[in-house]
Amino acid sequence: MTSGDVPHRTPGHPGDHGPVPGDEEDVGQVSALLEDSAEDLYENAPCGYLSTLLDGQIAKINRTLLDWLGHRREDLVGRKRFADLLTVGGKLYHETHFAPLLRLQGEVSGIALELKAADGGRLPVLVTSALKRDSDGRPLLIRTTVFDARDRRAYETELLRARQEADRERERLQRLATTLQRTLLPPALENVPGLDVAAHYHIASADEVGGDFYDLFPLTAGTWGLFLGDVCGKGAAAAAVTSLARYTLRAAAVYHPDPAAVLGNLNTVLNHESHGDDPRFCTVLYGLLTPADRGGFHITLAGGGHPPAVLIRADGSADYVPTPGGQLLGVVADADIATATVHLGPGDTLLLYTDGLTEAHTTMAGGRYGDEALLDFARSIAPTTARAAIAAVRELLDSFDTVDDDTALLAITAPRPGSEEARGAG
Repeated sequence: MTSGDVPHRTPGHPGDHGPVPGDEEDVGQVSALLEDSAEDLYENAPCGYLSTLLDGQIAKINRTLLDWLGHRREDLVGRKRFADLLTVGGKLYHETHFAPLLRLQGEVSGIALELKAADGGRLPVLVTSALKRDSDGRPLLIRTTVFDARDRRAYETELLRARQEADRERERLQRLATTLQRTLLPPALENVPGLDVAAHYHIASADEVGGDFYDLFPLTAGTWGLFLGDVCGKGAAAAAVTSLARYTLRAAAVYHPDPAAVLGNLNTVLNHESHGDDPRFCTVLYGLLTPADRGGFHITLAGGGHPPAVLIRADGSADYVPTPGGQLLGVVADADIATATVHLGPGDTLLLYTDGLTEAHTTMAGGRYGDEALLDFARSIAPTTARAAIAAVRELLDSFDTVDDDTALLAITAPRPGSEEARGAG
């Protein structure tokens, strides 16, 4: 550009210096359009607007809200109060909560109410009101914004219906799980002459079938069999394995007097039934009870990877019955089965349990209850009886922060002669 060139200026350009002919006319047109747009926006906004006097009398209302309600402007302005547009319940809430809060706070936001339409219908809305004040802070009128909540109400209704349906489905599944769980446990324990027997099943979740099981049943020549086990997993798959294990153990016990052979039979069955994508394995303690000549019972325990039983003696001591090295059943074809024999004398109690007990969450160091804590607990309640031991462990389970897994408990006591338990057992 040479010094003689003069740049072209567009009217109203920010770089201009001074007014250009025609600028005042353009600004006036824009102002007029803005004023018209503001009024149009008020009347046809996507929400309802109304202004009321302090007593609630309607002073101004926009076309949107009139169309929603089906009213004419002249029927409302100066004739009706805002509360007159509310349903009976809404009017009560307005007088007792909405209006007092508005006077106290100066603004109330997002209140769900229902407005009455001219045809008698109801319009669910969300209401926000604010006081307009003068320069001295004195309230002049109330400005209210109304949002159509019909879509939201429909969504909430559908959400509630879906939740109720889900609750009904959950209740149905819980009943099914409870019924199925009962079929996997004996309806009642056998009355064994000379023994006090008790059991309990602690359910960690009502939504799923657990895999814990126990039983006590008669064999030949005055002997008895008992077992307590824990299937890996939960749900229908675990229930199938539980049923298979329970009936296999009872059948095998009839033909095999050796407890290790009984668990070996179960291991073989589980291996035959197992699939690569559906492993079937469990831990089990199986015991053979034989009356002892000097009173009480001889018990031979076979362990297949299960936590050891606790022997709580009449002299106040308690120790684990060692069955070390027993392997999980259903994993390998020739699982090692550990055995131990103990004498259950008068006043002694044998407690069998699943690991839901020792793996429960506590506030103790380490976060899990653990084997040592259980042994200390057993010593604290010794000597005891089967029923007292089960009751004590139930209270213990209730005291834990969280019990993630189901817990099965089975306890047997050789009562002291002349005791109430001895009379009941006999």
